[in-house]
Amino acid sequence: MQTKPETRRTAIEIRDLRVDYGDFVAVDDVSLQVPAGEVFGLVGPNGAGKTSTFRVLATLMEPTYGEVFLDGVDIQEDIEMARRIVGYMPDLAPVPSDLKVGEFLEFHAAAYGLGTRQQQRDRVAECLEEVGMTEQRKAWCAKLSRGQTQRVVLAKTLLHRPRVMILDEPASGLDPLARRDLKDALRRLVKTGATVFVSSHILSELAEMCTSLCVMNRGKLLAAGTAEEVRRLMGNGGRRLTMKFVSQAEAAADWMQGKPGIEAIAREGESLTLAFAGEEDHQAELMAGLVMAGFRMVSFEERKSSFEEILVEVAESNRKR
Repeated sequence: MQTKPETRRTAIEIRDLRVDYGDFVAVDDVSLQVPAGEVFGLVGPNGAGKTSTFRVLATLMEPTYGEVFLDGVDIQEDIEMARRIVGYMPDLAPVPSDLKVGEFLEFHAAAYGLGTRQQQRDRVAECLEEVGMTEQRKAWCAKLSRGQTQRVVLAKTLLHRPRVMILDEPASGLDPLARRDLKDALRRLVKTGATVFVSSHILSELAEMCTSLCVMNRGKLLAAGTAEEVRRLMGNGGRRLTMKFVSQAEAAADWMQGKPGIEAIAREGESLTLAFAGEEDHQAELMAGLVMAGFRMVSFEERKSSFEEILVEVAESNRKR
């Protein structure tokens, strides 16, 4: 008897979401599904609609129209249940300057009703350890650096063990070490069954920490999937090949004209740079063919379009409109 493949539940489902501010359309008929147990990234330039989308998901604003489900719960039909499911961390969230870190978190633990006073303190300690801020429990919030403040707010977001976490630019202001710690913390969270939906305007940053991602621009969803699928859908699936020859670079360029996948060839001295959109088999055949034809290569390097380049192209398209 053949068993059916296991299907993962959907943690976030967005159907035809639209958000208007007067005559301005911030989110334009976006539909998206995020499977449970993923770190799912949302990227786009400023004004893309990321924060408006997140505010709707966090039940902080009503959409013009559309539906949103968190772990199967319709957020407009059962807003209280949705708020128990979701944890929201806004970009540059403030913390009170007249409270210590522990006091700030214990206040929120009490507001969530997390058991007895001791249980609340224990949960605060767990969340501080998770974000690497245990030693700052008695520090005044006013004395925290920007990166430390971000981590305290993340600890607050973790307190009630949300099944869906919405994080808006969580790495903003973090140094490289803190960014690495954040990525590790997010990966540990998804192992517990949580789903993380995280935004950034830095696509490469999300590509490093996310299992899947999507790109928004001018309120519209442009592409969604794995990093490689997004590259392809955004028209950046091609590769740039750079090869350096001992000699005969010009002759090699003539030999390669018309070969499968080659779109353009640029020469600089004995080096050639190719815009290449062929399959891996075509690339392997090209390398083998050059060797068989007697061309002696010193190096052969492949580079795919960087995510920064993709985002720059999206931003540049905005300026031209």
